[in-house]
Amino acid sequence: MLTPPDDLPEQILREAFALESSLEYRPVGWGSHHWAAGTAWFLTVDDLEVKRRHDGEDLDAPYERLRGALDAASALSLPFVVAPVRPLMRVTRRYAAALYPYLEGESFSWGDFPAESHRDAVRDMLVALHTAPREIGRRATTDDFVIPHRDALEATLAGYEVADAGPYTARAVSLIARHTTPVRALLERYDVLAATADRSRSVLTHGEPHPGNTMLTAEGFKLIDWETALLAPPERDLWLLGDDHSAYTAATGIEVLPDLLELYRRRWMINDLCVDVNRFRHPHTGTADDEESWNVLQANVLHL
Repeated sequence: MLTPPDDLPEQILREAFALESSLEYRPVGWGSHHWAAGTAWFLTVDDLEVKRRHDGEDLDAPYERLRGALDAASALSLPFVVAPVRPLMRVTRRYAAALYPYLEGESFSWGDFPAESHRDAVRDMLVALHTAPREIGRRATTDDFVIPHRDALEATLAGYEVADAGPYTARAVSLIARHTTPVRALLERYDVLAATADRSRSVLTHGEPHPGNTMLTAEGFKLIDWETALLAPPERDLWLLGDDHSAYTAATGIEVLPDLLELYRRRWMINDLCVDVNRFRHPHTGTADDEESWNVLQANVLHL
């Protein structure tokens, strides 16, 4: 996220992990908050309210899902996995934090892979991940195809009134209202695909193995940000690599199913829509994060 949470003093983080060095907020990535602690440690904080599936869900539920994801990452004996050096910690009721080693290397951003060699490196990491011992995967939550905050998008599509919660509320409601037909079609097709999905092929998946979640270090490529790890069909990761999965199948013996590639491609879009619409149905002030969320929401809706 671009801005730190205003209700989480840095002193709480320093005391929780007994950090002697000062913290420097790093506006990198999306979804989590990050701080550097000197040149030794990197701190990631997740807002459990944002990670709920709906407003009524108790904060313990997203915490347990997050803990399962990071526990699975920590249990992997793979050289490219950047896992916490200490177990996930609940630093306040709302926030959970994890401490990582600080990595030196080249970072990348969301989008297309800058080179085929980069894509090939990610594919090789996924081969190793998807063929990891199954008992490790059981530490993570199993994907049930439920999309967090879908209720917010459905309420907006249905035209239910919402109080003006900030500068983007009316704009978000109007945007969805003008594009109801393609948004509904997106949801309906996803539901058809989810109802017929083969769930027996689940493996431990990262969830977001795009270039922005990789780093090139002196030891080679690393895969970071394991907060979204789930036990799920392999297509949850593979759709981000494009359409040719012959090398993956040759290495794993796993046939890649086009319907599941489509499901997760649509799921990514729907998840963004739901998260952003939900954000603007709640109090917000127009921060840099709000502005970026609005830009993403507009781009996704217009893409439909």
